[in-house]
Amino acid sequence: MSAQKGKDLLLKLDDGTGNFVTVAGLRTRRFSLNADTVDASSADSVGRWRELLAGAGLIRSSISGTGIFKNAQSDNLVQQNFFNGVIGNWQIIVPAFGTIAGLFQITSLDYRGEHAAEVTFDLALESAGPLTFTHV
Repeated sequence: MSAQKGKDLLLKLDDGTGNFVTVAGLRTRRFSLNADTVDASSADSVGRWRELLAGAGLIRSSISGTGIFKNAQSDNLVQQNFFNGVIGNWQIIVPAFGTIAGLFQITSLDYRGEHAAEVTFDLALESAGPLTFTHV
């Protein structure tokens, strides 16, 4: 994959009608896929090296971003999902890679404002079920 513009990584949320709305103007974003391990080591492990049990750990994903809300629709949608504890249907569009989609819950929503600048927010999501991947 060749170099891509960071601004092209998009975070979208289903507005409840099946229509995905781009969430705010994210200036920085991070998407992580993680897999927990299960230690299967025993006194018989060769050289006392740790052994892992294949396919036994939990798989999860987290997303974080910082930005500004671009309009009242995306602002309200994110706030409603957070305050109501909604597990929403999200899409993460990774340019020249594909789309990762699934259920996520907003686990953190922070707002801040500088004296001579716009109000910004930090958003954190955690996966709440299996994700699908559609390659470009």
